[in-house]
Amino acid sequence: MSSWIPSDPSYLPDVLRDVLEEDASLASLLIGIRRHLHRNPEVGMKEHATSRFIRQTLTAYGLNVRGPIAGTGLFVDIGPKDPTRPMVAYRADIDALPTQDQKDAPYRSQRQGVAHLCGHDAHTTMGIGVALMLRRREDDLPGRVRVFFQPNEEGLPSGAPLMIDGGVLDGVGAVYAVHVDPHLSVGRYGLIAGAATSSSDRFDVYVRQDGSGHSARPHEGVDTVWVAHQLMNAYYQLAGRVTDTRNPSVLTVCRQGGSEAHNVIPECASFGGTLRTTQPDDRATLRDHMHSLATLWETQSGAEIELDFEDGSPPVMNDAMLIEHAADTITDLFGPQAVYRIPQNSMGGEDFAHYLKHVPGAFLRVGTASGPQTEYPLHHQRFDLDESALRPTAELMQSILVRHLERDLTKNRAPTQAPQARTA
Repeated sequence: MSSWIPSDPSYLPDVLRDVLEEDASLASLLIGIRRHLHRNPEVGMKEHATSRFIRQTLTAYGLNVRGPIAGTGLFVDIGPKDPTRPMVAYRADIDALPTQDQKDAPYRSQRQGVAHLCGHDAHTTMGIGVALMLRRREDDLPGRVRVFFQPNEEGLPSGAPLMIDGGVLDGVGAVYAVHVDPHLSVGRYGLIAGAATSSSDRFDVYVRQDGSGHSARPHEGVDTVWVAHQLMNAYYQLAGRVTDTRNPSVLTVCRQGGSEAHNVIPECASFGGTLRTTQPDDRATLRDHMHSLATLWETQSGAEIELDFEDGSPPVMNDAMLIEHAADTITDLFGPQAVYRIPQNSMGGEDFAHYLKHVPGAFLRVGTASGPQTEYPLHHQRFDLDESALRPTAELMQSILVRHLERDLTKNRAPTQAPQARTA
């Protein structure tokens, strides 16, 4: 069946009706979906139009859309209603970034200061593609598949815990997701077992004194800027000194605040950034030492020091068996050259990790580069992707999900991960 005309066109958004009038193929439909989402991005927890568009599209193809959960989240269940059958899930994130789209493309963002520069429009499109493909073979599925669309992957508090609280994992035995990767060429898929990403926590430090001071007489009070910088330097030296150097971790300061005058020592100096680790123990160790150092400098300097953390996501821990299952499916569909074994984990954060604290899962990288215009890194203001990756990836993920059910890969077993890779 090459035509993808919906069963109830009355629900189909007008922009997609226009697309299908020209070309009723799935590839064309998915490109039309992605371009509409790219033109109309919405930031986390405000994805109201995005959620409505997803609902309308899936409903047009005969799917029963459930939700909202977590504010703007949605999901569909596909397959037999028998609750004794296994169920596997697929997650797509739907939010955009609060930044400006600067590329020259007819589908560039039409909303000032908001853009899909992390590929979530593609993730949503692929998720819709997975759901539509599964709908066509629903009567033959050996179990159930839940495809869900999650808000606010980028923000804190992120959408994954809210989706979990809303019951999206109820009955689910395993969960899969993808992320576009402009460092991989179209047709290649990146896989790594164990830690695929790091944890990502935000921190802020405030160094205060009672009133401001004069730059000519810093000894008469507390030089809050000096204390802040001493503490900052101490923080930078922690990784690899109180943690095992073979376990990646990184602390980066990205924000500083103080006086706007050249000769006034501010009443409050501040700085903030992120702390990222691949090992839960290192995450706790580094945070404990940061608090200890803040207390030490508070005692030595006489300043009042406040250290606040905003908890981000834990590391994404890919299940080794499910990664090999994905590798086998990729090889069967596209050949062994399509599998790229990622040598080291990313230090980026990804809230898909929250789901993996409850069920085993796998997070795949999808190659989307085919030339200079599609090789800009994630979050770059000219980020774009080769849309020819959309349909094959949707086909791959629905195959991974169906084969997972056929093999019932997660029956009666706990999550397993490969040992943490060591760096040279």
